[in-house]
Amino acid sequence: MSENENRNRRPEETSKLPYLSLAVLVLVISGLLYVGYEYIADDAADVDQLLNTPLDTTGRELQPIPNENGQFNQPESTTPSTLEGENTASDDNTTTTPAEKEETLATKPPKPEEEEPVKKPEEKEPEKPKPAAVDPGGVEITHTVQSGETFYGIANRYNLKSNTLKGLNPNIQDETKDVKSGVTRIKIRVQAVHTVGAGDILRVVADKYGVTVEQIMAANKKTKNFAERGEKLVIPFPAKQ
Repeated sequence: MSENENRNRRPEETSKLPYLSLAVLVLVISGLLYVGYEYIADDAADVDQLLNTPLDTTGRELQPIPNENGQFNQPESTTPSTLEGENTASDDNTTTTPAEKEETLATKPPKPEEEEPVKKPEEKEPEKPKPAAVDPGGVEITHTVQSGETFYGIANRYNLKSNTLKGLNPNIQDETKDVKSGVTRIKIRVQAVHTVGAGDILRVVADKYGVTVEQIMAANKKTKNFAERGEKLVIPFPAKQ
């Protein structure tokens, strides 16, 4: 073989080396990428498994971990005694001395004395004015309250005003409570007491005293225009007194 042929072959062989090294490098990178992808896929599967695993809510206590000497460490618990100790310790740190207490009391302004409420004078109910005693004249008689009668009804029966009847009976303060049937006796003033004689009919007696027959019948509780001889008739005043 000639020297010229050898020279022509070397450049061809040397020109193939970069391609071979590039191919090897690509293979190596491909292998690394494959290995890395498998590793990442395994990690992702582990994460999914952890997320999909349900939590253990049975309340099992964690087992203590032994130390270097093979003994188990007891977990520290904050019991009420320790908490009270901490609170008392913190209180002891903030306690004040008697001198400081005296200073704080001295610096506090004295409380103003509470003024006693002024007692208002008790308001008394105004007393009802007592009716003045009146004297319409005539003759005084006594009337015993009967069942169904009222104080004002009795005043109308004898043609008297209620104030006049109150003035004649100052002992009656409450007309509804103090007037009792069959017990209360009321003083009445009338014009006269007439004893019926021969020929005295109610019309004649009424004309004699200047009243009406109806007034005589009402004062004597008569339902008929009739009077017996010897009967005593109460003669009221012609007008209300």
